[in-house]
Amino acid sequence: MGTVYAEVSDITALGRSLTNQQREAAEVLLAQASAKLRLTARKYGKNIDAMIADPECGEDYALSVKSVVVQAVCRALDSTDTGAAVTQGSETLGPYSYNFSYLNAGQQLYFLRNELKELGLMRQVFGWLDLYGQGGDGDET
Repeated sequence: MGTVYAEVSDITALGRSLTNQQREAAEVLLAQASAKLRLTARKYGKNIDAMIADPECGEDYALSVKSVVVQAVCRALDSTDTGAAVTQGSETLGPYSYNFSYLNAGQQLYFLRNELKELGLMRQVFGWLDLYGQGGDGDET
């Protein structure tokens, strides 16, 4: 099992109070979020542990990783302790219409794009396609 990048005390240090059940869930979620972030980094060809071990900026990178893991766990805890947070809603009284959209309805751990960009895992990819260029053998077509 790999390194866990944050602890329950990091969540409570942000001013969030946790019940005993939430503490137990947070410990499991922190380990899962750390593993998921490691796998996501590998998908983009990066090694988070090596980036944290960098003597030049490793400490700052470790703080950023800790922040991202804590944010992901807090999002998952928010959806488990209040049910699922409603982001949009609609009710109608007469022939009974009821439509709601939920934030993190599956109560899953996920990382936002801006968090992955902050860690340097995702970068904007651009390219071009020459529509009026030359053919494959160099002759104009």
